[in-house]
Amino acid sequence: MANLPSQATVVNESGESGKSYTPALISLAVLYFMMGFITCLNDTLVPFFKKGFTLSYSESSLVQFYFFLTYGIMSIPAGKVVERVGYKNGMVLGFLVAAFGALLFYPASVFHQYYLFLTALFILAIGIVLLQVAANPYITILGPTKTASARLTLIQGVGSIGTTTAPLFGAYFILAPLQGAVSGSEAVRYPYLGIALVLLLIATAVYFLSLPVIGIQKAGGNSLIKARSIFSFRNLNFGIIAIFAYVGAEVSIGTFLTNYISELLSVTESEANTFVAFYWGSMLVGRLFGFFGLRVLKAPLILSVAAAVSIGLILFSVSTSGYPAVWSMIAVGLCNSVMFAIIFSLSVEGVGSYTTQASGLLSTAIAGGAVVSFAQGVLKDHTTWQVAFLIPAICYVYILFFGINGYKHKNDIFHS
Repeated sequence: MANLPSQATVVNESGESGKSYTPALISLAVLYFMMGFITCLNDTLVPFFKKGFTLSYSESSLVQFYFFLTYGIMSIPAGKVVERVGYKNGMVLGFLVAAFGALLFYPASVFHQYYLFLTALFILAIGIVLLQVAANPYITILGPTKTASARLTLIQGVGSIGTTTAPLFGAYFILAPLQGAVSGSEAVRYPYLGIALVLLLIATAVYFLSLPVIGIQKAGGNSLIKARSIFSFRNLNFGIIAIFAYVGAEVSIGTFLTNYISELLSVTESEANTFVAFYWGSMLVGRLFGFFGLRVLKAPLILSVAAAVSIGLILFSVSTSGYPAVWSMIAVGLCNSVMFAIIFSLSVEGVGSYTTQASGLLSTAIAGGAVVSFAQGVLKDHTTWQVAFLIPAICYVYILFFGINGYKHKNDIFHS
């Protein structure tokens, strides 16, 4: 999944020089694993609630709507909270809030009320946003500056392992017990109690860790363009929409992939959900190739090719059937792997002292996961999969535009 970008930071370390941060990096790896795992477990909840509550596609997509809407509402406030309490305490607070949201799954399942689950998911998502806002700066400073990108790539790779294992976990522990049942929500009760316990244990471990003190760097420095406001940057304006479109497309495909495969192959939701692991797992593979590819090829070119291939894969999938349709849709995940990092870097290029504000705006645009998935659900309720999957295809069309032209600065346009 997409990760919130880190703010510019400075380090105030009190303690021994040359201190080993290996325990902290291991803890952050566990943190990213849990964030990826919890976020992608929503892909299991969508078909689970659809059957358990006899919902329409748009109603079941409210799982993603409320979860990703939190990014739009809470990204900037979460930054303020972290600025006040500090990054370490922000991480602990994020774990506690997420654990509370997971605990609320128990009463929601007892009363079997969909709106209670949505409330629990919203609270859980607030914790995830806090975690991402607080954790990213730690990764960049826990070690030499020259290896910061490598550390971030490695930690995000661990997060991809979480997104890969979540569908497998959901298939066997959540969807499988639902087979043959008309309604019910008991299957999520104990898995989410377990998640809450793990989150509480991690919060305790992080609280007792000795971590460096990080301060937010004051806005300063020079911008390549003397802008009157942050919205004077052409590449950032188009980039905000690109992030919205990318997260929306990525999440909407993952949201409905289980139901899509179930209908294509005439298998149960539990069997179909195991295929979703390949969708998210391919992002891990893609990040490894992207790490090397971005060293020799221009980022806009890679983004444009990835977007164009995604469009082709979606159109091929909806125009055929069986396993070719399944695997071509899954392969879109491979293209997704490099998109967020490229879009973000191209969007903030040249904004100088506006970088922190730009990060907040780009983080808020992650709410595209809420809007696009809900729009696709509404379209599926009234049409077919062929029409519904045009929504993410259109998102990739915009990303293709951004990779070809939208990333350019005003000066680049005038001299091209």
